[in-house]
Amino acid sequence: MVKLLRKSAMFASITAALALSTQIACANTAESITNVEPKLGDLHEHIERTRQQWGIPGVAIAVVQNDKIIHLSGYGVLKQSERATVNPDTLFGVASTSKAMTVATLGMLVDEGKLDWDDRVIDHLPWFQLSDSWVTNEVRVRDLLTHQVGVGRMTGNRIQFMPTADRETVIRQMRYHEFEAPFRSRYVYSNVMYSAAGEIVAAITGKSWDTVMAERLFAPLNMNRSNTSITQFADTDNNIAWPHQWIDGELVEIQRRNFDNVGPSASVNTTAYDMAQWMRLQLGEPGVYAGERLLSEAVMAEMHSPQVALGRGDRTDGVRAYGFAWTLDEYKGLQRSQHGGATDGFNTSLVLVPELDLGIVVITNTFSTYMHALVNTIVDRMAELPEQDWNGEYFEAYNAQYERVLAARQEIEAQRELNTTPSMPSEQLIGNYTDNQYGEVKVFENQDGGLSLHFWDDGVSILDLEHWHHDTYRAAWRNQAQREKFVNFTRGRDGKPISLEVTWTLRPHMLQVGIYPTSYYRDVSFKRQ
Repeated sequence: MVKLLRKSAMFASITAALALSTQIACANTAESITNVEPKLGDLHEHIERTRQQWGIPGVAIAVVQNDKIIHLSGYGVLKQSERATVNPDTLFGVASTSKAMTVATLGMLVDEGKLDWDDRVIDHLPWFQLSDSWVTNEVRVRDLLTHQVGVGRMTGNRIQFMPTADRETVIRQMRYHEFEAPFRSRYVYSNVMYSAAGEIVAAITGKSWDTVMAERLFAPLNMNRSNTSITQFADTDNNIAWPHQWIDGELVEIQRRNFDNVGPSASVNTTAYDMAQWMRLQLGEPGVYAGERLLSEAVMAEMHSPQVALGRGDRTDGVRAYGFAWTLDEYKGLQRSQHGGATDGFNTSLVLVPELDLGIVVITNTFSTYMHALVNTIVDRMAELPEQDWNGEYFEAYNAQYERVLAARQEIEAQRELNTTPSMPSEQLIGNYTDNQYGEVKVFENQDGGLSLHFWDDGVSILDLEHWHHDTYRAAWRNQAQREKFVNFTRGRDGKPISLEVTWTLRPHMLQVGIYPTSYYRDVSFKRQ
C-alpha cells in the first residue's frame, strides 16, 4: 500500500514533533496513568511508535484490571492540521459500542419488573410494523438485541438513510423493508432494530433514551463527559477529536456525522476515562460500580451469555456467539466479551477478558485495524503469554488487503465503456422519483449545469452525477466521506425515463479504497412520479 506508507511517513514527521507535548499533556492530566502495571512494559512507547507507523492522528486508551485503571492515556492529536493533543478526557464517537449501553438501560427496566427480555415489541411500541404481519406480532425484545429479526442495514457507520428524520420515522420505514433472511433463521446486523430497542426505553420511562442514558447510566458511573449526540457538544469544549478518513490515498479531515436518527445503536460520544468506568461495571462483580449495584447478577449474566451462534473457523476453533451487544469468543484459551464501533472517521475496540478481570478500550480518530493489534498485544502481556508481533502482522495484512481491493476497484473501472452517450437528454431525467422504503429523490440541474440527486429533501443528502457510460452515472456525495455510488436511469416504451436505479453499498470491502467494490449491497428502484 504505497500511498499509505508514504502518507504515514509524512504524518510521522509532523507527529514526531508533537510526541513530547503529547507526553506532557498526558502527565498533566489528572486521570492519566501510564505503565503503572509492570507487565505492560514499554506500552507507552509502543503505542506512540505504532500509531505513527499507521498514520493515525490520535489514540486514546484505557486498561482496567481488578477494578482499577492500570493504563490511561492519550496519544497524538485531536485534528491532524492542529497541535491540540489527545488525553483521557478527549471525546470520541464510539459508534456501535453504544449498543451495550442501550442494553444496560433495558436491563434496569428488567430489574424493576417493567420489562421482560421476551416481551413482544408491539406491546411497548404499538406502531412498530414490519413487512410481514406475523413477524410483526412475534418480534421480541430479545430478537432486537441479537440481530435475529431478519431485516438488514439501513443506516449506520457508512450508510446514509434519512439522516435528519427522527427515530420513529426511520423505524416506521421498516414496514416496507424486504427481509434479508427469514425471521430468527440467522444473525443479520441491524442498527434500526437497536434504535427500536431504545424507543422501548423511552416508551416505558416516559423519557427520551438520551435522558435515560444521561440520568441512569452516565451519572452513576461518573461518565461525566459522555453524551448521546454531537448536538450536545458545548461550544467552549475544545477537547473533542476530529474524524479522519483515507480518501484517494490521502488522510483527510472529514465532517462529523450526526447519528441521532439511530442513536441507541451508535451515537454515544465518550472518553477513555469514561469508558474505563463502563468496563469496571462489566468486570469484577458484574453490575456493581463503586460498591453500588446498578444491574442485577441475572441481567449481567444474560447480557454476556450466548444468544445466537456466529460460527467458527473449523472444528478446532472456539465457537463465536453474540450476546446482548457483546460478541463472545475465545483468544488463546481465554474467554472474551467484545464489541467494536466504526463510523466514517472513528474506530473503537472494547474487549473484556473476565478470567483476567481485564478490560481494554482503544479509540482512534480514523478507520483501520490497528486497535485489534494493540488489544492483542496488551492481552498477551497481561496474561504473560509469549509475545507476538501483532502490530507487524496486522499492518502487513492491512496493506495487502488494500492492494487487493484497490486492484478489484480498478478492474471495475476498467470495464467502463468510453465515448458513450446517454440515451436520454439530461432535461428529461429531471424530476421526482419515489420508493416506498427509501422515500423521494429529486433529480435536478445544479449550478454547474450538471445533474444532481437530492434525497429526502433534507438539505444535506445531495450527490452530483458524473456520466459513467450509457445510462449509468457515478454519483458522488457532497459529503466526501460518504464517497460515491452507481445509479442508472431506465426508460419506457415512449423513450422517457420511468425509473432511477440506485445501488446502495451496505458494507464496502474496504472503506479506505471506496464504497465499491462490495459484495453486500441493495439495489433500489425509484419510480418516476
